[in-house]
Amino acid sequence: MSRPRTRTRPLLIAAAAAALVTASTPAVAGGPITVPPDKIVIELATVNGSGCREGTAQVAVAPDNTAFTVTYSDYMAQVGPGAPPTAFRKNCQLNLRVHVPSGFTYAIVQADYRGFAFLQPGASGQERANYYFQGMPQTSQRTHQFTGPLNDNWQTSDKTEYADLVWAPCGEKRNFNINTELRVNAGTSSPQSTSFMAMDSTDASVSTLYHLAWQVCPGGPKKA
Repeated sequence: MSRPRTRTRPLLIAAAAAALVTASTPAVAGGPITVPPDKIVIELATVNGSGCREGTAQVAVAPDNTAFTVTYSDYMAQVGPGAPPTAFRKNCQLNLRVHVPSGFTYAIVQADYRGFAFLQPGASGQERANYYFQGMPQTSQRTHQFTGPLNDNWQTSDKTEYADLVWAPCGEKRNFNINTELRVNAGTSSPQSTSFMAMDSTDASVSTLYHLAWQVCPGGPKKA
């Protein structure tokens, strides 16, 4: 179906990468950020979920190592005529292989989620997410609610205080997992009307942005 978006433009992966250069990095109260000089590399190890079929998720790292984005190209939950019964809920589980320069560790200090919503009067939508390192407890799940009528871009931010940051273990290779979910509820809206929430890249600016905090591990980076 064609989406009744107010502003559309084709996805440009280069535009998403360029946006990373100018993305504002939140200040981390309570501790300095020592960004590693060597480039970090993030690879998609596994991708699962109805919201991110194989080949529909991309990862890009900011040139200054302060953030990375995940961009989706087919992530939409919807209800209404023609929508499959299971389409009201879409989810995505990403397993990322993060290559960090020796002597450094990182944590996620803020996650910004963006998308577009078209919700009829009486309908509602929901975005939820959490993330964790392989073999470690999951972070608490953050949930954000939206109510119709709504026909616009949406954005949510999940912030973590410095004292509560969960750091990747020093000297260990632990994959980083991201779980996201979109839901749409028709509620009291007309059964003949369509509502949806998307977290995909019909707009080049639509992506999720993860801000990184850095620390030097005990012993520091290895000398060349």
